[in-house]
Amino acid sequence: MKNFGLLVLGIILGALAMYFYCCQDTDLAIEEPTKPSGLISSKEAKVLDEAYNIKHRIINDSLFKKSTDGGDNRSSWWSIEDIQNYINHAENQAGELGYTMDGLRVYLGAYPQVDGQEGLTTMFIVPTGTENKSKGSIFSMFQDGSSDIQGADGLNVGGHGKPPSVNYPQ
Repeated sequence: MKNFGLLVLGIILGALAMYFYCCQDTDLAIEEPTKPSGLISSKEAKVLDEAYNIKHRIINDSLFKKSTDGGDNRSSWWSIEDIQNYINHAENQAGELGYTMDGLRVYLGAYPQVDGQEGLTTMFIVPTGTENKSKGSIFSMFQDGSSDIQGADGLNVGGHGKPPSVNYPQ
């Protein structure tokens, strides 16, 4: 009888241990996402936007004097889905090209002049990374960080402001 009581006690303690081990409430363990470096407040974004006004005015006044659509672009917009798909595509392509992708670079560009009309400013994104070289290579010591991945596709054709010259925030 004494052994039977110890058996029952062992089963109960084992069941309790398994309950606490397997049935932990996962909602309590929600972690905040890691904030990326370089975050700025909306107030700081407004300061940067206002500081660009004089440069935009010079560009706009010299190139788009006759424009009726609000002048040159001040921003580009991509959906989260497009950005995520682009990152996945760029990482795969980087691997195929012999690179390890480690970031993205945003460039300002402009569409070509067509029929005497100046092309609007655009922004495009390209992947950056380092070339995969064997650890035994002497050249791996001289790699100086990220560069644009040569031959990789960029992302363009984002939406623009309405009108294109509208300031931050839209």
